[in-house]
Parts: sequence; structure tokens; C-alpha cells
Amino acid sequence: MGLKSFVEVQLDSQFPLENLPYGVFRPSPGCEARTGVAIGDYVLDLSIIASAGLFDGPLLKNSTCFNQPNLNKFLELGRPAWKEARATLQKLLSDTEPTLRDDASLRQNALQLMDKVEMLLPVAVGDYTDFYSNINHATNCGLMFRGSENPIKPNWFCLPIAYHGRASSIVVSGTNIVRPRGQDRPKGNSPPYFGPSRKMDFELEMAAVVGPGNELGKPVDVNEAADHIFGLVLMNDWSARDIQGWECVPLGPFLGKSFGTTISPWIVTLDALEPFVCDAPKQNPPPLPYLAEKESRNYDIELEVFIKPTGQEQSYAVTKSNFKHLYWTISQQLAHHTVNGCNLRPGDLLGSGTMSGPEPGTYGSLLELTWNGTKPLSLGGVTRTFIEDGDEVIFTGCCKGNDYTVGFGKCSGKILPSPT
Repeated sequence: MGLKSFVEVQLDSQFPLENLPYGVFRPSPGCEARTGVAIGDYVLDLSIIASAGLFDGPLLKNSTCFNQPNLNKFLELGRPAWKEARATLQKLLSDTEPTLRDDASLRQNALQLMDKVEMLLPVAVGDYTDFYSNINHATNCGLMFRGSENPIKPNWFCLPIAYHGRASSIVVSGTNIVRPRGQDRPKGNSPPYFGPSRKMDFELEMAAVVGPGNELGKPVDVNEAADHIFGLVLMNDWSARDIQGWECVPLGPFLGKSFGTTISPWIVTLDALEPFVCDAPKQNPPPLPYLAEKESRNYDIELEVFIKPTGQEQSYAVTKSNFKHLYWTISQQLAHHTVNGCNLRPGDLLGSGTMSGPEPGTYGSLLELTWNGTKPLSLGGVTRTFIEDGDEVIFTGCCKGNDYTVGFGKCSGKILPSPT
């Protein structure tokens, strides 16, 4: 039997008392941003709870971390403070605790209907790194562009490959994305094509949100890395495949990626995900000592992608995958990121890489699902090889517990035409 809150939580809700994901919202236009947690169909305003003196534990009693326009200050406090906050909130929201339940005025001020508020980016993202840590995605891309003899380069099995992304173009779910313009490879002796991307794609990813950082020059031990990760969000790392393919050799992605990355507004904490821990895939060859974990853990998070074609009301499921397919774990990613002395900071994002499953129907991008445009998808009377103007792409993610669901909400964005 799941935990019970005095706030009504439907059985199919993604936000029961077991979850309590953190986000930032604006109650109405013109209001200042506030921190909150999701419970059922409501957002609990943490600034109200803090001002009422209800965070009375030793670590949060005198803190102003919930009176901020983002969650960065709270993330910086670390896991002991996160656990204290979670315990306080689960008690306050339980059906047996009268403090909030029986105070009508406080309850009215603190609980806002979720569909009446505007969700914002939950953190100020200082830096963003995108990994390439899913073996199925890496294999599929290698088969398409390198051939079957050597689809994955040997170094992929030795370290978590990544590149430094663009933090300034990270946006919250619901933000429209303008189709990027750029160059594509030339045909014959012609100059390169320049114009709107003709191969717009999504990438089904999740991102780890960094909590306490590390000092410059001081790496994080892989077995302590989880204490530097606050939680996970859904992430669509939009990709212009044609622009990316022409520019990426020899230095890696640039304009094909930097035009936009969408994340879900709710950060689900690692504490909420703890019941859904599963074994990570076996790594062969064994990782070097600095990447060798005492316990190699992934999370059983069901992921799904829908496309709503332009002009239609219905959305269509195009793929189902799972976060458990991650080859290099989030702890290994963070440890590798810092092994050279690089300093991470609260609010930094670490993208997982495209989360493809092992078979068609579970691939995490249109590049794979349509095999680079050669196998169109049928969506309610229309076909797609890549994303058209006006199409909306929607990600969902959840974990199924006993009589409850821990969910991430949705991560959505619509593609708008490129400016003329």
C-alpha cells in the first residue's frame, strides 16, 4: 500500500507522496519565480512553507534556499539536506499530519493547481555536457555511417564519450523550437547547401542534475559520485542531422545541436528513484579502476515518445524504451567528467545520450526508427522520416511501483518554420 496524502492523488497520478519532484513555477503572469514540489494535481509552494517556519530541521531551519528563483542553492546543500527536506515534506503532506492539513489559510496559499501555473526551468544551468553512452544507439549509428565491420570505435568501450553542449539554449517543456539553418554536405562539385535543416530529429535522453560541485583540480571518486547528483529530468536533445553530419568531422557537433535542448520541468530525485534501482549492463572490457564501481546501478524508467503531426489533434506513439539500457552509468559519467580536474557546479546538466532499446520500435531517434529516412513511419494517415514544421514531439517517463507511479511529467516541444 502506497503512502497517503491529505491532498487527493489519483491512482494513475505521476506525482504521489513517494515522488515529490522539485520544480520552479510562476503562480500567475508577472509574479516572481518560486520553488515547489508536485503532489497530485497541485504544486506546493516551498517559499510559503519555508516562511511559515515548517522546515525546522537542523540543516534547513535558517536556510533561504527555498526563497530563490531557482533550485541551485538547495542543490548545493547536498544529500543530507535533500533527505531532511524530503522527510519534512512527506510528513507535512501525509494524511495523518494536521499542521498543513487543518490550516485552511496556509493550505490555500501553499497549494496551487498545477494547470494554473507556469512552469519554468528548475535550475540555472551553468554548463551542459551530452554523453554518448547507449550501446544500441552507438551501434545503430555506426552501422549506418561506418559499416558492419567496425560500427563502434574501440575507445567507446573504455570511456564515456561526451561533448560540451550549449547551456544558453536549454529550454523548459512547452517552448517552441525554431527549425535551424545551416550547411549540408555538397553534391558533386556544387558548393554546400545552406538553408533550413531538412533532417530535424529528436533524441530521447534523460539528464542528471548536478548537486554539490567539486573544486577545480579535485576529481570525484566514482563511488561517491551519486552524492553529487540531485536527480533526473527528461531531455530532448534536438538534432539537425544534416547540419551535424557535415560539420562534425573533425571536431564534433556544433550548429546541428546548439539551437535547442528541451527538458522536463520536474526533477525527480535519486531518493524517489531508489525503489527502481536495477543492475547496469555488464561492461566488457572491465572499466579502468577510476571507473570501477563497487555497485553498478541503473534505474528502471519506462520512456515513451509521441509525435503529434501538424494540423492533427491526436498524437501517436513512435517508440518505447527504458533508461536501464544506459551502458555507462550516471556515476561513471560524473566521475569521468571530473577525473581531469574539471569542476562541476550545482545545476549543471549531464545528458545521458540517446536511450535506444535493442530492437526496432525501441530506438530513441527518428534517425534510427526510419534508418536515416529510408523507412518512413506512418502516423495517422501521414508519414514521417524526420520532423516537419508544426509537429510536436512529446516525451514521457515513469517508474511503476506497487500501487503508485513515480513520473516525470512530460517534455514537449513544437518545431516552428525557419525564418526566411
